[in-house]
Amino acid sequence: MKLAITLLLILSTSFLPMSKENDMFSELEITLSTQTGDIFGTMTIPEKSGKIPVALIIAGSGPTDRDGNNPIAGKNNSLQMLAHELAKNGIASIRFDKRGIGESVAAMKEESELLFNDYILDVEEWISMLKQDERFSSITIIGHSEGSLIGMAASSYTDKFISIAGAGESADKTLKRQLGAQPKEIQDLTFPIIDKLKDGSRVEDVNPMLYSLFRPSIQPYLISWFNHDPHEIIGTLSIPTLIIQGTNDLQVTVEDAQILAKAQPKATLTLIENMNHVLKIVDEDPQQNAASYNIPDLPISDELIKSIVEHIYNN
Repeated sequence: MKLAITLLLILSTSFLPMSKENDMFSELEITLSTQTGDIFGTMTIPEKSGKIPVALIIAGSGPTDRDGNNPIAGKNNSLQMLAHELAKNGIASIRFDKRGIGESVAAMKEESELLFNDYILDVEEWISMLKQDERFSSITIIGHSEGSLIGMAASSYTDKFISIAGAGESADKTLKRQLGAQPKEIQDLTFPIIDKLKDGSRVEDVNPMLYSLFRPSIQPYLISWFNHDPHEIIGTLSIPTLIIQGTNDLQVTVEDAQILAKAQPKATLTLIENMNHVLKIVDEDPQQNAASYNIPDLPISDELIKSIVEHIYNN
């Protein structure tokens, strides 16, 4: 990354004090200014002297904010808990609202101009800022769900990478797999559109029934997204990589994690028994699983924290 860009990021990044959350760590509001608006986040700093590792935590898809909460799915505080647990183990972190989400809503581009690459570039800018901060000894990306793919694509600029509940296949294949449960008539309508977008071509004539998925204004984003294959990208990483997957995840499967691990044989694969998509331990009852998405006080997995801490310190 060019030095001029890095210096601009430092000058345009502001820190505002927040109330202290715990005797073991403190938190600061942090703002990354970009050409299309400000992106807001939280830096969590442990009370520890000397250089310390830092993690950049990337939230998943949809309107999921920096804390892991989603106005549709509910408030679970999973990523906030992750940041706090890391701080208790001497690891700093930044978690942020992606452009268009939470406090960063004003940074959203017009839908027809937004690309998946924009999220990757935002992460690279956060990394540029962290590289200039002399308090930190190493930088680890922790990507959750869709954040896994975003972080994976930017990880060549960091020291370590951790995927939590990351898809193993490109989004076009995942979308086809999800639509495979629909009637054949729906598949016959959607699969040719997906194939055309995968090839980089737009589809002008979209059935009104499919407009929410394939409206013309969102097609540039879908084309960009479909072109990022996690199976291929993770295979190019030369940094220590940890792949974590819960066995009770309703959205991403153990098979996804195994696909990633097969593509990157040097990675460590950790399967956490009964952990779900929001990092909580639940039994096999789907109703309890779904309910946990809206229980903010339910703690995240201890094994998850242990695995992440060991990877950051020992690899």
